[in-house]
Amino acid sequence: MNILQPGEGDLPGDHYLRSTPDTVLWGRLPCATDAPVLRIAAGQTVTIDTVSHEGVLEDQGKDPLAYFGAHGVDPASVLHDAIEIAASLSRDLTVDGPHVVTGPIFVAGAEPGDLLAITVERLVPRVPYGVISNRHGKGALVGVLPRSSGNVSVFTPVEERDGVHVGMLPLVDGGDRVVEFPLAPFLGMMGVAVAGSERPHSVPPGRHGGNIDIKMLVQGTTLYLPVQVPGALAYVGDPHFAQGDGEVALTALEASLRATLRFDVLPRAEALREFGEVSGPLVRTPDYLVPTGLDPDLDIAMSKCVRAAIELISARWGMDEHLAYAYLSAATDFDISQVVDIVCGIHARIREADFEGVHRG
Repeated sequence: MNILQPGEGDLPGDHYLRSTPDTVLWGRLPCATDAPVLRIAAGQTVTIDTVSHEGVLEDQGKDPLAYFGAHGVDPASVLHDAIEIAASLSRDLTVDGPHVVTGPIFVAGAEPGDLLAITVERLVPRVPYGVISNRHGKGALVGVLPRSSGNVSVFTPVEERDGVHVGMLPLVDGGDRVVEFPLAPFLGMMGVAVAGSERPHSVPPGRHGGNIDIKMLVQGTTLYLPVQVPGALAYVGDPHFAQGDGEVALTALEASLRATLRFDVLPRAEALREFGEVSGPLVRTPDYLVPTGLDPDLDIAMSKCVRAAIELISARWGMDEHLAYAYLSAATDFDISQVVDIVCGIHARIREADFEGVHRG
């Protein structure tokens, strides 16, 4: 796996956006008053060098060269942009999140009420390693893990096996036997700016998208988000090499990606015909439409997701509410996106093939 330093290697997008102290926010998301770092036309693609927060954070020394060097990484294999961001920027640990957020990007023609469609065209790992962390007060087992007094960050090398890249974890610290799992890169964070002049915390997701951590957003998928401000002011971050639904320890395999994304605008009238009233993140894969439910209470998040799924099916295919409810119970999986980001996430997988030949409502 090649090291993709800023500007090196293939840059297939119509535009290229680096992560620098001038193009990122650390721990906060863009709002309406933020100036765009890039302006593009709808339908254009942007290749973005994203930077993982793992290895940059204060509890890891805020020195990627030293942190990764302690795990045997050669200095030439540590990303220059991660080093620069750690050295140049700071955040307030009491009020800011951990994520390095790249943007915002102004998409011409996007207006409040429209949907911004972000299609993932390509995701390429920038390094052959990542980190999985469990921090006190975080994760699904707060008060149980970590058992030690300090936080736990597990360095995770990546190797190739028969043409497939895998992450590697030892069965015991310092042991030779390892468990291997396949990579499935995606961006945990894709979003649009909120109205007003207050930048949201980077951790909880919402109607704006943000840190939704839906692992289905791999290459070939699209995320739809309700536009809240002119130009949408899109942003990305929180790159992952792999994640299990739930992301129970707090982070999954976090590592920097080079992402090529296409940004399209669905005018409100067209969006309503396609999907009905979309009140939060909506994912489309080659096989599924994936509405979401978000709430600090996981039960309420589930209820919101079910309602969003019923509304989508009713609007798109004209199915009666009680029949859509029955269909969801019989044929649709509801998965936990994550339970570690203050606001929990549920997403539903509605098979479009089941409605093949059905006239849209």
